[in-house]
Order: sequence, then C-alpha cells, then structure tokens
Amino acid sequence: MSSIFLRIYGGLLFTLVLVAVLSGLALTIINGVRLQDFREAAARGTFRVMSQQLEASSETSWPERLEGWENLLGITLSVIPEQDEDLGRQTSSELAEGRVLIRAGDGDNFEVYSRINDHTLLRGVIHDLNDQLATGTATLVRDWLAGIPPARHHIVLQDRAPELFGYPVSLVSEVPEQLSQRQLTMLDRGASLALFRSMGRSLMVYSRMPDSRQYLVLGPASILNAYPFKLLVTLGLFALASLSIAIYVLVRGLERRMSKLERAALRLARGDLDARVKVHGGDSVGQLAAAFNNMASHIQRLLSIQKEMIRGVSHELRTPVARIRFGLEMVDDAESKEERQSYLRGIDGDIEELDHLIDEILTYARLEEGVPDIRFERKDIDAIVERVAEEFRRNKNTQRKDGSRVLVEHVPCRMLETRRRSDVEERYIHRAIQNLVSNACRYANSKVQIRFSVGHDTCRVDVEDDGPGIPEEQRERVFTAFARLDDSRTRASGGYGLGLSIVRRIMHWHNGKAMAGESKALGGARFSLVWPRRQRGR
Repeated sequence: MSSIFLRIYGGLLFTLVLVAVLSGLALTIINGVRLQDFREAAARGTFRVMSQQLEASSETSWPERLEGWENLLGITLSVIPEQDEDLGRQTSSELAEGRVLIRAGDGDNFEVYSRINDHTLLRGVIHDLNDQLATGTATLVRDWLAGIPPARHHIVLQDRAPELFGYPVSLVSEVPEQLSQRQLTMLDRGASLALFRSMGRSLMVYSRMPDSRQYLVLGPASILNAYPFKLLVTLGLFALASLSIAIYVLVRGLERRMSKLERAALRLARGDLDARVKVHGGDSVGQLAAAFNNMASHIQRLLSIQKEMIRGVSHELRTPVARIRFGLEMVDDAESKEERQSYLRGIDGDIEELDHLIDEILTYARLEEGVPDIRFERKDIDAIVERVAEEFRRNKNTQRKDGSRVLVEHVPCRMLETRRRSDVEERYIHRAIQNLVSNACRYANSKVQIRFSVGHDTCRVDVEDDGPGIPEEQRERVFTAFARLDDSRTRASGGYGLGLSIVRRIMHWHNGKAMAGESKALGGARFSLVWPRRQRGR
C-alpha cells in the first residue's frame, strides 16, 4: 500500500506547490491592481490641482510654476503634447474625465499623467510616496484655496474635493490635542505637518491657512498594506478549498478503483469465474488488480484442470480395474497352478500400472496447483542427459513388442563443462527429459536421439525419434493432459497422456517452454526444452 500513500502524498505535494504558485501569482496580481489604485488615489488630487492651475495661467509662467512644484513635492515635472504619448483612445477618454494615468517607470519609479487642456499633458515622475510629497500636497492645496475667497472654501471642498482627491480634505478650527508645542509652532510658521495614525496604517496631513485660524486637513489617507488580513484569509480559504478538492479527487479515484475490485471479488465469490478487474496503473491498486486477475485466472484454470482430471482419471482407471476384475475371475477358474500364477502376474502388472498412473496424477497435480518446492542449483545438463540415456539403454522400456529394441543415442555437447552448467531443479529436469525420451521410445521405429546445446542466455534439449511424427495442427494439443492423437499414438502404445503435460509444467516453473516439431535428422517427431541458463534472483 506504500505506493498508494506515495501517490496521495505526491498529489498533495503537487497541489501544495500549485496552490502556493497560484496564491503567489494571485497575490502579485491583486497587489499590482491595489498598488495602481493606491498610487492613483494618492496622486490624483495633487496632479489635478496642478493641472487646473496651469490651465488657468499663461504658458509662459509654466516653467516657473513647475520648478516651484518640483522643489515643493520632490518630484520631476514636465509638460508634453498629448500626441507624443501613445495613450490609446480609452486612456485619453479617462484623462478627459479628470482621472490621472499611472504607468510603471524605471526601477521603483512610476509616471503620472494628467490632462491640462485638449492637447497638453502634465507628466510627473515620482520616486516614492514619502512625507515630502504629502506635506507638499498640503501646501499646494492650501495655496490653491488661498486664491479662492474664504467664504467659498467649504463650498469648494464639499463640491469638488471628492471628485479631485482620493482621500478626505476638510477645514477645521482645531488640531488634535496630541500635537506638541513644537509641531504647533511649525504649523503657525506655514509649514505642513504629516502624522501617522492607527499604528502607521493611515496618514494625516495638517497645514494652517494663511491669515486664518483654520487648519487644512488631508486624510486620513490609508497606507497600502501589501498583506491585509482579509486578503490573507481569502488566500488561506482558497488554499484549504484547493487541498480539500485535491484530497477528494485522489481519495474518490482510489475509492472508485477499489469498488471495482470489490465488485469483481463478490462476483468471483458467487461463482462467476470470468470476473476480472479493469484497473490500470502501476501503483498498489493496479498491482492488486493484476494479482486478483491472475488469481481468478489461476482458479479458473485449476477448476478446469480438476474437471479434466476427473474425466481422464475415471477413464484411465476403468481399463486396469476391469482387467484386474477379469483376472480375479480367471484365477478362480484356473485349473492348474501355472495358469493361476500367470493370471496373478497379470494382476500384479495391472496393479503396478495403477500405481504408476497414480504417481503421474499426483506429480501433475502438484505441478499444477501451486508453486512446487523448486531449489535451483548449477548443474551440468549434458551429464543429466547422458544419465537419462544410460538409464534407458539399461531399461526394458526400450524393448518393443516384436522383441526389437529402440536405440537411445546421446549426442555429446562439445562445450566446456562450465558452459554446460545451468540453474535447474535437477530432479524435475531429469523427469522432463525422461518423459520425453519415454514418449519418443514409445513411438520410434528404431532410434531416439538426445542432444543438449547452449546459447548465449539459454539452454536447449532436443529429443528426436524416427517414428510417424506429429501433424503440425496437433503439436500444441499433445501437451494437454490425457490427450491422445490419431491411431499411431493410441493407448496401444502405452502411456496415460500426462507425461508431456508434466514436461510443460516443469518448463513453466523453470521460466522456459516445451515445444513439439519435426525431426529433420530422423524424420519423426522432435520435442524441445528451452529455458534460461541463469534464473532470476540468482
């Protein structure tokens, strides 16, 4: 299950990184818009007042005014024709409505544009929104109001200040009591005073009107906070919602795949052996689904083999049991001791045949039902082949019914002894070769050849005979349990139809294969075993 957790953790990590990137991008975009609005609100009133004063004065006085304002505000000012700037129709329309245009400049600088008249713009380059700009704006507004009759000050501020300024502008008779005597003295001398409030989150600017007991107050003007609480809460909720959705998607996908596996398991439990799971992927769920499908296929195959074996065993047992029953009846009717002994020897042969059949069935069942006890060791395969050939040369199994014997010939391998070695379970490889030779002797006319060869990564054993051979369309069927072919390979030749099935299963557990073909050297059948020289994990 570790791969599932790794997948979930990987998905969550990816989501965290994605959410962090998106949150950072959103914060950058939002703060960019907020900074633009903040700069416009801070500069709008200052530049609109300067633009109106320039519009109301002659152009010859503009240089002097601009120089005075530059010293007052600490910024760079210039007057430019509107056609020199590529502003666009929408921007020109906004400037005509009294707005100011903010553009990013070099470094931390930003440019401010304000319309003076139909063809001229006031351009300013602001390096920083500092105290000098704030106090200079208050002085500028005070001088602007000084040109208006005092009786109209409140009316002008009430009607035009909300349109011109992005912060409150008012006239008051008293200043805050917390101002020190030194600050009051500065105000009385005509200086403007900037004070921060609410722990630096807003700014108030005071300036005393000339020849009056009233004070001009600008603000409170909010100071831009790059990380306000509401914005952080919004981004936090966005991150939590994104993580929740990611967790839901990951867990939902996992739950859906596990549900498919559960439904397939229930179908298999109800007896539907064709139940399979269509779950892909290399994680633990995919591996579990593949293991389930393999298990279902194995169970289906075992049950098929079991049915096949029941049918085959019942058929194979019927003949020797019938012969034994007939032999017992003949023993009772025997007239002489010699005749009785002959029948008893026949019964003993039938019992031996039953014993051999049971041994074959048990071996086949053991190889089919699960992983047998296989312990791979490095063995000289050619020596095993020679030993099998010698066993058959000494064994009466090579003797035919007409008294002739089948010649079992071993063609020696010319490789060095180290090259002839391979990872095998010796008793099973010996059994596989023995079954092939026994099968070949049963159908050969006079000769059987056994040959061992070694490739770069594989070993091969070929057993050939000079018998009738096997039709090409039936070469795969001979490896089926209890299978027999045409009259040339009938029960008259002996065997139970399990030998070649055992050979194929032995090759399966050796990660190899068993094949049937035609012998070019002898003209009969050729059976071949091929498996890797080195087994995996060794």
